[in-house]
Amino acid sequence: MSAQEKKFVNRTLTLLRQGPFRRYIIGSAISDTGTWMQVMAQGWLMSSLTNQALMLGMVNFAAGIPTLALTMIGGSVADRHDKRKILIATQVVQIATATTLGVLAMTGRIQIWHVVLIAAVLGTCIAFEMPAISALVPELVKKEEIATAIALDRSVFHGSRLVGPFMAGLFVAWWGAASAFFCNAISFVALIIALVSLPPRTKGTAEEEEQRRSGFKEGLRYVRSDRTILSMIALIALTTIFVFPVISVMLPLYVRNVLHLGPDRMGMLMGISAIGSLSGSIGLLSVARELRFKFMTAAAVFVAVALFFLSRSNSFLLTACCMGTLAIGLSLNFGLAGTIVQERSPGPLRGRVSAIFGLSFFGLMPIAGLLITGLSDWIGMRTALAVAAILFGIGAVLVLTVAGRTVCECPETSVPDEEAAPATVV
Repeated sequence: MSAQEKKFVNRTLTLLRQGPFRRYIIGSAISDTGTWMQVMAQGWLMSSLTNQALMLGMVNFAAGIPTLALTMIGGSVADRHDKRKILIATQVVQIATATTLGVLAMTGRIQIWHVVLIAAVLGTCIAFEMPAISALVPELVKKEEIATAIALDRSVFHGSRLVGPFMAGLFVAWWGAASAFFCNAISFVALIIALVSLPPRTKGTAEEEEQRRSGFKEGLRYVRSDRTILSMIALIALTTIFVFPVISVMLPLYVRNVLHLGPDRMGMLMGISAIGSLSGSIGLLSVARELRFKFMTAAAVFVAVALFFLSRSNSFLLTACCMGTLAIGLSLNFGLAGTIVQERSPGPLRGRVSAIFGLSFFGLMPIAGLLITGLSDWIGMRTALAVAAILFGIGAVLVLTVAGRTVCECPETSVPDEEAAPATVV
């Protein structure tokens, strides 16, 4: 092991020894695994209820509208109030929605409108959960550990993608989709326990507390003033519009109607994608600041190429390779973009900046889901994938070129020490 690799390992182990961060990561890993089980099971269930890609996009649309409308409010709430309580409330609501889906699926009464309605409820939860959890992670570590903490958090998230869909594929094949929904409901309990154990945020200076109470326009003004953050938002927006609908919306129909395979193979493809995502998020730990621009540009190109080959694929093996490559590239760029945004965000505004950044993904997903799925129904899935690959490749390279070497700069914005460090270490 090289000296550089030892440095990364030591940095990771140091973070995991800190009680609050460690407890959060364990609870998050269990909860995220359950969430990915539901994502896979719900997608497969929807593909059995309809053959129209547009209808699958409607689920994302229903989830995205409240997210788009409420995320900025959620960001302001996260800055003003206890993030732990906000997150506990959202977990309780998600337990209820997962249980409802499980009961409906188990009794055979599930209909498309049920899934759409529950998606709208979950979208409301996401509007408050996403900015709160994004801003919580930096508060559990010291300011110089933020990049490593975010990389570890992303690694756990993507690692759960490896376990969750694989387990869901088996559960759906053996006991039906309801079993995956019930497992997801139970998994939220682990994160609730972890959140209850976390220490409250240390109160900042009078000026910082006043900034926390300011409106979401303050967050918008800060984002507009930072070209690098704007570029990262644009990069994620392009990814959301052209790439994510393929993975999150159209994959069930792609597996069923193009590859003519079953839920077990879909679970395997999602598992392979998770391996790629986990590899990419772990790779974040070793990307030196001065190499960020090169890594992000290369990742964007690889994603475009993989998406294009996915549009030509007729075999499970080639599809698996494309999914793995896509996942590595997406994970690298999502992780690095998120790290850059969090590093450049002042602590009192982090919830609102996180909300704006999150809108480039969660807010655009409903529109993107309808655009690409509608295009797929109109010109065919393969042609739609090829068009998406070309447009994403061109757009991503242009955005990164505009951002240039600023993505490698050490931000001037500092995180207040009293906020960055946990109140207690157990």
